[in-house]
Amino acid sequence: MRNELLQGYLIHHRKYRERSHIVHLFTQEYGRIDGVLRQTPPPQFQPIQLLASGRSELKNFSKLEIQHQPIFFHGDAFFCGFYLNELILRLCALEEPMPQTFAQYTKTLQHLQKIEYQEHKTLYLKQLLRKFELVILSELGYSLDYTVDHKQAPIVAEQFYSFHLNEGFVPLAQKAGLKGEDILSMSSYNLQEFNSQQLTLLSRLYRQIISALLGDRPLKSRQLWVQQR
Repeated sequence: MRNELLQGYLIHHRKYRERSHIVHLFTQEYGRIDGVLRQTPPPQFQPIQLLASGRSELKNFSKLEIQHQPIFFHGDAFFCGFYLNELILRLCALEEPMPQTFAQYTKTLQHLQKIEYQEHKTLYLKQLLRKFELVILSELGYSLDYTVDHKQAPIVAEQFYSFHLNEGFVPLAQKAGLKGEDILSMSSYNLQEFNSQQLTLLSRLYRQIISALLGDRPLKSRQLWVQQR
C-alpha cells in the first residue's frame, strides 16, 4: 500500500528508537495493522485517521489526525476498554478485516461514555462486554450452535451439559454444569439485551473459549480488574 487512508483506533503502542513508536491499530479497512509512527501517539479509544505505506507487516504511518473531541475513560470504563483492546491485540490476525467487530467496538466505546448515567453499572458493563465477545468470537469463527450437542442431537431442557471448545455441548450424567434450558435460551437471543441466565451462561462459555485461544498467557486486563476489585 502507498499513502492509503485508514480510519480506526490506537490499540497499543511502545517506544521505538528516539522519536518513533511501534503502534498497533484497529482499522475499519484492514482490521488489526501494525506500523511505525514518527509522532506522538494519540490517546486510546479516540477515532483517528492516518496514511499508511509499505509492503511488510510493519507499515509506515504518517499524517495522523484525531477525528473528534478527546475521550477519557476512568475506573470501570477504562478497565473495560483495556480489555477490549487486549482481546483485539491477542486474538485478531494482522491485516484481516473485521467489519462486524469494528462496528461493535465503536458502539461499545460510545456506550462506555455513558456509564456514569447508569443506575446498575455492573449489569450495564456485563451486557456491553458479552455483546462484544459474541461478535468478535463469531467473526473469528467460534460462533456456537445452541440447539444441538456434540453428536448433533437436540439439546434437552432438563439435561445438564459440559462445554468443550472442539466438540461442543456434551451431556452429563449428574446434575452439574450448564442447564439445557439456559443453553436453549441462547438459540433465540436478542443482542439488544441478555437476561441474567444468558449473561451467566455466556460469561462461563466465553471465558473458557478465550482462555483456550490465549493459551498460557492470560489477559493482563483481567488480572488488573481482579486486583482493582
